[in-house]
Amino acid sequence: MEPRRNPYAPGAGQRPPELAGRETEIEAFGVALDRLSGGRSARGLMLSGLRGVGKTVLLNELRSQAIDSGWATGKLEARFEQGLRRPLATALFTATRELSVRRRAGDRVRSFWSVLKAFSLTSEPHGGWTVGLDVEAARGRADSGDLEIDLVELFADAAELGADHDTGIALFLDEMQDAPVKDLSAVCAAVHDVSQVGSPLLVVGAGLPHLPSVLTAAKSYAERLFTYRTVDRLDPMAAALALTAPAAREGVGFTAEGLAALLRAADGYPYFLQAYGSAAWDAAPLDPIGLDDVEAGRREADAELATGFFGSRWERATPAERAYLLAMAELLGGRDGAVPTAAVATHLGRRAASLSPARDTLRRKGLIYSEQRGTVAFTVPHFARFASSRTD
Repeated sequence: MEPRRNPYAPGAGQRPPELAGRETEIEAFGVALDRLSGGRSARGLMLSGLRGVGKTVLLNELRSQAIDSGWATGKLEARFEQGLRRPLATALFTATRELSVRRRAGDRVRSFWSVLKAFSLTSEPHGGWTVGLDVEAARGRADSGDLEIDLVELFADAAELGADHDTGIALFLDEMQDAPVKDLSAVCAAVHDVSQVGSPLLVVGAGLPHLPSVLTAAKSYAERLFTYRTVDRLDPMAAALALTAPAAREGVGFTAEGLAALLRAADGYPYFLQAYGSAAWDAAPLDPIGLDDVEAGRREADAELATGFFGSRWERATPAERAYLLAMAELLGGRDGAVPTAAVATHLGRRAASLSPARDTLRRKGLIYSEQRGTVAFTVPHFARFASSRTD
């Protein structure tokens, strides 16, 4: 088939042509926006799941929904062992700059920017980074140096600014599990403060499956502060729609056997649906896309996934870390799931304590996670199968 007409989008964070199976999350977010816009209370949304299930895509979709509803928005991505003060300041500047441009707000926005500059200068007191704010820093507001105190004040001012202009402010935080616990605690405290008075400020986050437990460890009331949604693989109907709808818009269909083979290969994971769908399209000479086309495309997709999606992560691991990953894969029999850390130690003939450095580094690199104490799992679906095939 003509590659220029290939409708699939197998890229990291790229919106698929058919965002199937995420209606529940989109509707829940829309309800929260409407409730806060109407002066009612609403909880923020936390999305958790493995890599490749479309969390970032969904986060971006919800941000677009907020913008369409007239809300000002900002987005940030947490980094391991890097504080949130600076990225939060940038995200709030982005949101309020949107508000300034759309509403032609003047003194009120600049007044908030003075507080925001004071908040950011606490991160870099010598003024090396101030998000380009051409205003004087305020004094005595959001500048104590204690992130929780400062963020409570900053969120309150941001929410008030949004309310003054008949709108709200939505912040979207990706990779939240990587943020320092004390910073997540501060975010929870600030959200708790503004939520008690129904202020129009909404925080939406995304992270790996253990994000709910990370937030609860940061603040015990976090479990009641947000609505939690697990973003998982698509059910067969939604997965089929994600494949067939884009092709149908190009006047192309699938044979029953070809579609079934694609669904088996992708296993419901959105990233794999795009990768295998794209490869099958390129391999097919004519409409409809059949079983032979899918098999030919799968070989190409598997090679590309082995180099990019899986291989790039494998290459980030040291030999000792790869031994740990391989032990996990062997214990799992190439299947997805969690394994006890004690079992990994036994498999490698090592003491569990001696493997802690490798395990902790693999967590920091985002290759494994611990949803329950004493167990580890891969952050990427099908990584056990990939690791089992490695010889290096």
